[in-house]
Amino acid sequence: MSEDHGEVDFALAAFREDGTWQVQEIAAPAYDSIDALSHALRQVAGDGGAVGMVAVDEDFFVLVRVNGPRTRVLLSDVTAADEWELAQSAIDFLGLPPPEDDDVEVPAGDLDLLGDLGLHAIDLGALLDDVELYPDEMLSDIARRLGFGELFDDAVGLTSA
Repeated sequence: MSEDHGEVDFALAAFREDGTWQVQEIAAPAYDSIDALSHALRQVAGDGGAVGMVAVDEDFFVLVRVNGPRTRVLLSDVTAADEWELAQSAIDFLGLPPPEDDDVEVPAGDLDLLGDLGLHAIDLGALLDDVELYPDEMLSDIARRLGFGELFDDAVGLTSA
């Protein structure tokens, strides 16, 4: 397993302050593990906690939501745990067995972690099923649905379509 910080496409924290979404970068090594990410998110958690979005090597992403003492995690692809410490950390956090060689690319974790923000499990699951989308595109769609799409796209250098 390698953890080369150059392979992380981006790591962002999104949170609301006075009802307005804010997006800021999360610096290494705060995205090396779910625990480190949770800690970093608690530092910026605004009204209703914070959402962490980490995309790695155009391969997978991790969503982490902290709200008070509660941490909720979604890993977009369980097979990423074979290669990436962050993905393995998510698997460990979720209490799942390590992926098998024949496992398919399926998400793991809490599909409803953004439900109270308007993105319900069924919609998030449908988005994750879209094999044509890269992690940054999926996260951009998630950000748009939550109401901070422009901030997200500006932060990661995506141009709005």
